[in-house]
Amino acid sequence: MKKKALAIVLSLCTVLSLCACGKTETAPATSDAAATTEAAPAEAAADEAKEPAPAGATPVTFWTFQAAHQTFMEDAAKRWNEQNPDRPIDFQPETLGYDDLHNNLMISLQTGTGAPDIVDIEIAMYANFITGDEASIPLLPLNDVIEPDKDNLIMGRFDNYANHGNYYGVDYHVGAAAMMYNKEIFEQAGVDINSIVTWDDFKEAGKVIREKTGKYIMACETTEHWTYYPLITEQGSDFFDPKTGEVILDNQINIDTLQWLLDGINDDIFCTMPGGFCHSEEWYAYMNEGNVAAIAMPLWYLNRFTDYMPDLDQKMAVRTMPVWKEGGANSAGLGGTGTSVTNQAKDPQLCKDFLYFAKVSQEGAIKTWTDLGFDPIRKDIYSDPVMTAPNRFTDYFGDDVYQVMNDTAASITSLSTSNPLYPQALTLVQKTVMFEVLSEKSKTPAEALKEAADQLRAMQ
Repeated sequence: MKKKALAIVLSLCTVLSLCACGKTETAPATSDAAATTEAAPAEAAADEAKEPAPAGATPVTFWTFQAAHQTFMEDAAKRWNEQNPDRPIDFQPETLGYDDLHNNLMISLQTGTGAPDIVDIEIAMYANFITGDEASIPLLPLNDVIEPDKDNLIMGRFDNYANHGNYYGVDYHVGAAAMMYNKEIFEQAGVDINSIVTWDDFKEAGKVIREKTGKYIMACETTEHWTYYPLITEQGSDFFDPKTGEVILDNQINIDTLQWLLDGINDDIFCTMPGGFCHSEEWYAYMNEGNVAAIAMPLWYLNRFTDYMPDLDQKMAVRTMPVWKEGGANSAGLGGTGTSVTNQAKDPQLCKDFLYFAKVSQEGAIKTWTDLGFDPIRKDIYSDPVMTAPNRFTDYFGDDVYQVMNDTAASITSLSTSNPLYPQALTLVQKTVMFEVLSEKSKTPAEALKEAADQLRAMQ
């Protein structure tokens, strides 16, 4: 019990420190920073007079740390009331700071009072709220609204918010990792992006690009995990064994993959990322100038290009990630926010039905793309005419983005985010392992990963 309590305290401290590091950047460095570009419309909407709730409406409170999520859910509440006049809700949303939300939520749930009916919980923090025996979990199972639709859903994203056979959270997106290629650089080098199937092909293309153009095919983060994490999860690895909870951070797949990145830097076909991570202003400027030919990131990163890299408009193409071996996984689902119903909800079934309507239903899932630019959690809507209509992302990247959404769906599996020590593991990888191996080059991948893994084992 003491170890579990310590893990929760350390998790909270970890995330607070991460948020403190990210607040000075143009976009925060949290793992679900995808919606920040939508904040301004949300803030403007908050200033407008709120429409009065329908007569007899049930109050439903909602906390989030993203203004875009608030706008999205407010729109869902309006549509809910139009379509369900016999079950109206008085939607009462509030956007808090990232650290304030998770700290206040933890205190409210522990004391048994003051929690919202529905809440957004960021994926790196989620383990703190579903750890322990089933009876002690302060969130309500959503199985009754999710399981009837399982065949249409990308269940790997729901598994990230599950424990004891129960699903507790609904994400806003799949977060499928994909390659974003600078077509202009590849054309200058005489390399066809469609010829890149494996990561070996990718490195060979990098050699040609470096020789013909003097540019790099990829940049590696040194203070974050986005460059590294998709590469290991694509191979079925992670920080912890999802079944046993055993620390596997220092397994051979993880060591070899980190060595693969280091070799790319030493061979001068990869570079270290300016600013250290892919949400830094220095990186946006460097990529925007056309110095790097590709980046692998979740599809929610598309809006980083549209908003922060205007000079690459119509020069970029989206493809599935290269595979490590023929027939292997071509993606991994990363980042996320699980929207949950707390055990303090005044009308639990109404809250669960509304959450399904807002995010899981066909209408709600389509809205996550049309309103937020996220890849939806449903497989059965990618060919819907509304989904394939032109928008700012297709204008920038072309229509291939739809095919990539469809082609990556089968590769999305659950991560070890429900492990109580996941926040600590993430921080060790971000701030210690990546820096020591790829920036300082003071430790080998095996040394750095083993030291981090041993630290985690000592906490168990």
